[in-house]
Amino acid sequence: MRKWKKRLSRLFKANGESGVTLVEALVAVAILGGGVLTMILSLSGGALAVQENDHEVVAQSLVRSQMEYTKNAPYAASYAAVSAPDGYGVIVAVDGVPGGDSDIQQITANVTLNGSIIMSVVDFKVNR
Repeated sequence: MRKWKKRLSRLFKANGESGVTLVEALVAVAILGGGVLTMILSLSGGALAVQENDHEVVAQSLVRSQMEYTKNAPYAASYAAVSAPDGYGVIVAVDGVPGGDSDIQQITANVTLNGSIIMSVVDFKVNR
Protein backbone atom coordinates (compact mmCIF):
# COMPACT_ATOMS: atom_id res chain seq x y z
CA MET A 1 0.00 0.00 0.00
CA ARG A 2 2.86 2.36 0.81
CA LYS A 3 4.39 1.77 -2.61
CA TRP A 4 1.23 3.01 -4.30
CA LYS A 5 1.10 6.08 -2.09
CA LYS A 6 4.68 6.93 -2.98
CA ARG A 7 4.06 6.41 -6.68
CA LEU A 8 0.89 8.52 -6.63
CA SER A 9 2.56 11.29 -4.65
CA ARG A 10 5.39 11.33 -7.21
CA LEU A 11 2.90 11.68 -10.04
CA PHE A 12 1.12 14.68 -8.56
CA LYS A 13 3.84 16.39 -6.50
CA ALA A 14 7.39 17.17 -7.30
CA ASN A 15 9.92 16.12 -4.67
CA GLY A 16 10.16 18.52 -1.76
CA GLU A 17 7.18 20.62 -2.75
CA SER A 18 4.14 21.00 -0.55
CA GLY A 19 0.65 22.09 -1.50
CA VAL A 20 -2.65 20.81 -2.82
CA THR A 21 -2.66 18.47 -5.77
CA LEU A 22 -5.03 18.82 -8.66
CA VAL A 23 -6.94 15.70 -7.61
CA GLU A 24 -7.41 17.02 -4.07
CA ALA A 25 -8.64 20.34 -5.41
CA LEU A 26 -11.11 18.65 -7.78
CA VAL A 27 -12.48 16.46 -4.99
CA ALA A 28 -12.95 19.52 -2.75
CA VAL A 29 -14.76 21.42 -5.52
CA ALA A 30 -16.99 18.40 -6.21
CA ILE A 31 -17.94 18.12 -2.52
CA LEU A 32 -18.71 21.84 -2.27
CA GLY A 33 -20.70 21.72 -5.52
CA GLY A 34 -22.76 18.81 -4.21
CA GLY A 35 -23.53 20.74 -1.04
CA VAL A 36 -24.58 23.85 -2.95
CA LEU A 37 -26.74 21.80 -5.32
CA THR A 38 -28.47 20.09 -2.38
CA MET A 39 -29.19 23.46 -0.79
CA ILE A 40 -30.65 24.90 -4.00
CA LEU A 41 -32.88 21.87 -4.55
CA SER A 42 -34.21 22.02 -0.99
CA LEU A 43 -35.01 25.73 -1.34
CA SER A 44 -36.92 25.20 -4.59
CA GLY A 45 -38.84 22.30 -3.02
CA GLY A 46 -39.75 24.53 -0.08
CA ALA A 47 -40.97 27.27 -2.42
CA LEU A 48 -43.24 24.80 -4.23
CA ALA A 49 -44.66 23.58 -0.91
CA VAL A 50 -45.44 27.15 0.15
CA GLN A 51 -47.18 27.84 -3.16
CA GLU A 52 -49.30 24.68 -2.85
CA ASN A 53 -50.21 25.62 0.71
CA ASP A 54 -51.29 29.09 -0.45
CA HIS A 55 -53.61 27.55 -3.05
CA GLU A 56 -55.16 25.30 -0.40
CA VAL A 57 -55.73 28.20 2.01
CA VAL A 58 -57.45 30.26 -0.70
CA ALA A 59 -59.61 27.27 -1.68
CA GLN A 60 -60.66 26.65 1.94
CA SER A 61 -61.54 30.31 2.37
CA LEU A 62 -63.63 30.32 -0.81
CA VAL A 63 -65.51 27.15 0.21
CA ARG A 64 -66.27 28.54 3.67
CA SER A 65 -67.47 31.83 2.19
CA GLN A 66 -69.67 30.01 -0.32
CA MET A 67 -71.27 27.79 2.32
CA GLU A 68 -71.89 30.74 4.64
CA TYR A 69 -73.45 32.71 1.79
CA THR A 70 -75.63 29.73 0.80
CA LYS A 71 -76.79 29.05 4.36
CA ASN A 72 -77.70 32.71 4.92
CA ALA A 73 -79.51 33.11 1.56
CA PRO A 74 -83.24 32.43 1.30
CA TYR A 75 -84.16 28.86 0.29
CA ALA A 76 -84.05 28.72 -3.53
CA ALA A 77 -83.49 26.37 -6.46
CA SER A 78 -80.01 27.82 -7.13
CA TYR A 79 -77.50 30.11 -5.42
CA ALA A 80 -75.02 32.61 -6.80
CA ALA A 81 -71.32 31.86 -6.47
CA VAL A 82 -69.10 34.14 -4.40
CA SER A 83 -66.50 36.21 -6.23
CA ALA A 84 -63.07 34.60 -6.48
CA PRO A 85 -59.55 35.89 -7.15
CA ASP A 86 -58.02 35.65 -10.63
CA GLY A 87 -57.46 32.06 -11.70
CA TYR A 88 -59.92 30.67 -9.13
CA GLY A 89 -63.58 29.89 -9.60
CA VAL A 90 -66.48 28.63 -7.50
CA ILE A 91 -69.15 26.31 -8.91
CA VAL A 92 -72.30 25.68 -6.85
CA ALA A 93 -74.58 22.70 -7.49
CA VAL A 94 -77.95 22.21 -5.79
CA ASP A 95 -79.54 18.76 -5.65
CA GLY A 96 -82.49 17.31 -3.81
CA VAL A 97 -81.85 14.55 -1.32
CA PRO A 98 -82.95 11.26 -2.94
CA GLY A 99 -85.81 9.65 -1.06
CA GLY A 100 -85.78 12.53 1.35
CA ASP A 101 -87.82 15.56 2.20
CA SER A 102 -88.31 18.16 -0.52
CA ASP A 103 -87.29 20.82 2.02
CA ILE A 104 -83.70 19.53 2.19
CA GLN A 105 -81.08 20.43 -0.41
CA GLN A 106 -77.63 19.00 -0.95
CA ILE A 107 -75.27 21.88 -1.75
CA THR A 108 -71.96 21.07 -3.46
CA ALA A 109 -69.33 23.80 -3.75
CA ASN A 110 -66.38 23.15 -6.06
CA VAL A 111 -63.36 25.46 -6.12
CA THR A 112 -61.36 25.49 -9.33
CA LEU A 113 -57.88 26.76 -10.07
CA ASN A 114 -57.20 27.38 -13.76
CA GLY A 115 -60.11 25.11 -14.69
CA SER A 116 -59.18 22.14 -12.47
CA ILE A 117 -61.19 21.31 -9.35
CA ILE A 118 -58.91 21.55 -6.33
CA MET A 119 -61.49 21.31 -3.55
CA SER A 120 -65.05 20.07 -3.23
CA VAL A 121 -67.34 20.35 -0.20
CA VAL A 122 -70.85 18.97 0.28
CA ASP A 123 -73.31 20.33 2.85
CA PHE A 124 -77.07 20.39 3.36
CA LYS A 125 -79.59 23.23 3.61
CA VAL A 126 -83.02 22.90 5.18
CA ASN A 127 -86.02 25.08 4.35
CA ARG A 128 -87.19 26.41 7.69
